[in-house]
Amino acid sequence: MTATGAVWRNWARSEKIRPARVERPATADAVQRAVAAAARQGMRVKAIGAGHSFTAIAAAPGVQLDLTDLTGVIAVDETLGRVRLAAGTRLHQLPRLLKPYGLALENMGDIDRQTIAGATSTGTHGTGGGFGGLATQIVALTLVTASGALLTISETENADLLPAARLGLGALGVIVDLTIQCVPAYLLQAVERPEPLSAALESYLERSAREDHFEFYWFPHTETALTKTNTRLPFDEARAPLPAFSRWLDDELLANGLYRGVCALGTAVPAVVPPFSRLAQKLTGNRDFTDASPNVFVTNRTVRFREMEYALPRAAVPAALAEVKALIEKRDWRISFPVEVRSAAADDNWLSTAYGRESGYIAVHRYYRENPHPYFRAVEEIMTAHDGRPHWGKMHYRDAESLRAAYPRFDDFVAVRDRLDPEGRFANEYLARVLGGSPSRRGADSALAG
Repeated sequence: MTATGAVWRNWARSEKIRPARVERPATADAVQRAVAAAARQGMRVKAIGAGHSFTAIAAAPGVQLDLTDLTGVIAVDETLGRVRLAAGTRLHQLPRLLKPYGLALENMGDIDRQTIAGATSTGTHGTGGGFGGLATQIVALTLVTASGALLTISETENADLLPAARLGLGALGVIVDLTIQCVPAYLLQAVERPEPLSAALESYLERSAREDHFEFYWFPHTETALTKTNTRLPFDEARAPLPAFSRWLDDELLANGLYRGVCALGTAVPAVVPPFSRLAQKLTGNRDFTDASPNVFVTNRTVRFREMEYALPRAAVPAALAEVKALIEKRDWRISFPVEVRSAAADDNWLSTAYGRESGYIAVHRYYRENPHPYFRAVEEIMTAHDGRPHWGKMHYRDAESLRAAYPRFDDFVAVRDRLDPEGRFANEYLARVLGGSPSRRGADSALAG
């Protein structure tokens, strides 16, 4: 389906653009035709997922490919536990799709609204010192290149491209399907407890290494952290899920409904933020439940926000967070959103924030109606001083020159991009900033009408 472009906005309302044309391909062949037609017309092409990136990584000035209809399971290898998925499949669809095969994702983040291709291409991750980001679970993918040809990349075919294409930022082509290495379905026992921030910081390194999945949230203007420890259990163990009313009270009424009102009020009257934060840290936590892994990993979030997240060498996290805390106190800022701290294993994907090192993550947020830039820029200075790498799908202010020093294989990735997309068919302003080069290399978009 083809339509004249309307204004596109991302979920956080931090980016918007009016594409020249919108197409909704339902097959890989349709994607090929759309890319080939754009090439003939000198137009750039960008595929969009769910719009959950906080950056303009998916902004399409030319042809926008909406992959909503490119969804579902294509094939399953039950012996190996591998599932081939269409690129537009949403993460929240996977529990239903994988259930007949007794499979699950090895790890997940706490939001499941993204598409599988969008989440992996931007470096989405969960937490767990022994687990990599979502892209590490990819064993094969199919890419439509700038000429409209199909390129298969796997462990046995074009394998040298796999470390680049697993986390490709949408710069190498349009992913039409991915093969994910799944694991047998499992349960998680979740233990959520408020603790003194000092104790959470002191134990962070040890618990990140020891526990299956450990994270904590620090509420600014308090000395309290909400710790979350998830332990993996066999799927046939006894379950003790949260009662429906308890989940609704904690996750919907308090975490979304009441919180939305407080954030809105705090924008107009910042003085209400510190007392609310102190109240929130008393009302949250102290839960112990066991359920299927997606029901524990994922939290429904309806309050819009903007986010910046940095990956650091894991040992640097406690000191960096202490500096963020001191910064907020020194500037006397009123920060209504908690700061999130997680971890991930080292991996070999070239543009992974965890490339080559065990990593810890610090994420800061602001309500979407607030100006995030003074806070985010100041925090970024701290993170950069600790050899931090910004999440590609979350707000940051870095460019190619500074990012090249942070990624040992940066130039190798750019060389692959230039080989697969020599005319900048898949480029845009954001990719030009973070990878270098013109957003319309060699005249792409020459046929755009404005």
